[in-house]
Amino acid sequence: MSTRTRTRRAPASGGKGTTKPAPPRRTATTPPEPAARTRARAGARTRAPRIPFVLLILGLLGGALVSLLVLRSVVAEEAFAISNLQTENRELSYTEQQLRSTVAHLETSERIAREAEEMGMEQGEAPLFLDPDSGEVRGDAGSGE
Repeated sequence: MSTRTRTRRAPASGGKGTTKPAPPRRTATTPPEPAARTRARAGARTRAPRIPFVLLILGLLGGALVSLLVLRSVVAEEAFAISNLQTENRELSYTEQQLRSTVAHLETSERIAREAEEMGMEQGEAPLFLDPDSGEVRGDAGSGE
């Protein structure tokens, strides 16, 4: 920090008795210059909004942290639901495969013939075919005649 000093010059007339008294020196109790006051006010103005700005930033960071925690818990809950649905899907697929194999077993001709015989049905004779042009009956008549 530098201090400014004013030097007093001797009068041009050269007379020693006609000198004016020196202007009073400024002491520490005198008010600062207007430019210094403006700078001090500007410095005070820039420092005052720092606290709300810091609080705003801390609030935003806290809100971001809370939102990340909520988002993580939602994602974990959805992952748990997905895992349960995949397990249920696997079980249903297994059940579907069992039902398909049961249906395939029930549709076999051997099983149908066996159950028909168990109910008292008899196997039919060989069919006879009528030729409409010639009027002939074709096929083996077998023992049905």
